[in-house]
Amino acid sequence: MQQLRAVPCSPPPGRLTEGPVWDDRRQELLWVDIPDGLVHRAALTHEAATPDLVGTSTLRFGSAVGAVQPCASGALLAAVGTSLVRLDPDRPVEAAVELAAPVLPGDGLPRRMNDAAVDPAGRLLVGSMAYDESPGAGSLYRLDGDGLVTPGSMAYDESPGAGSLYRLDGDGLVTLLDSVTISNGLGWSPDGTRLYYADSPTGRVDVFTYDTGTGTLTDRRPFAALDRGVPDGLTVDADGRVWVAVWGGGEVLAFTPDGALHARVEVPAAHVTSCAFAGPDLDVLVITTAKEGLDEAARRAQPLAGRLFTCRPPTRGLPPVPYADH
Repeated sequence: MQQLRAVPCSPPPGRLTEGPVWDDRRQELLWVDIPDGLVHRAALTHEAATPDLVGTSTLRFGSAVGAVQPCASGALLAAVGTSLVRLDPDRPVEAAVELAAPVLPGDGLPRRMNDAAVDPAGRLLVGSMAYDESPGAGSLYRLDGDGLVTPGSMAYDESPGAGSLYRLDGDGLVTLLDSVTISNGLGWSPDGTRLYYADSPTGRVDVFTYDTGTGTLTDRRPFAALDRGVPDGLTVDADGRVWVAVWGGGEVLAFTPDGALHARVEVPAAHVTSCAFAGPDLDVLVITTAKEGLDEAARRAQPLAGRLFTCRPPTRGLPPVPYADH
């Protein structure tokens, strides 16, 4: 098994940094700080032997931002509160336009959007969760860029509750999974036929058979279970290995396509939230972390919590796909 160690980057720590994604069009990294409603951009530099990030801009939304994705048009698609909004280039956040929002159950539970990713055909999948992490209160949705609303493909109930997984079509959200607790990591195999998915409290990553032609999911089965911590965000490399951020474990674990442990990246922060390959050659793994969820003693013991980190595994990421908004 490969043993790697991540090193911190220059941007200051956030409360709950998440959702790193490489914007190939602008050659910049995007990520969010969820509770503060921030979307950050940074350039990747190689002035020293170790890659670093230099911040270029920050957008400040008025609500929690669970995820952000670049669009093919150059706009941004952001999961703000319980809505998906589009912001055109060089426009203030006040100009953001809501594309879709789910009809929420009337159970009084406050919810927000969480992790999101774009499939090989340019559709957005995004999950939700309750602020108090109530079991089953989250969902997974799908948004297509063609303006069509189509039925959800399946529901999978593992624990009682009212959560879901959705697909966003051009003028609406399609529910793909219900009874989700904390909808997190999403990533596709290089050929697009597998979707890897983490509902964090299950303690494992599952895999679906995925139809890129229709955006439907079938045949959910366990892929990899964790011995400690819970799976958070994830990414897939060009060789089909799945890199999983481990919340509460201080590490990123890489699994081969058959679920065998391949590599471990040590991170000097317990709450590792997500990871993504970045750079012109997609050969730098960028890792996000959180200081939220740590008590004062733990924060003093982990002064780097909330920062971004990088390392260079001997592999490359898959080319990022923007949301197909035109």
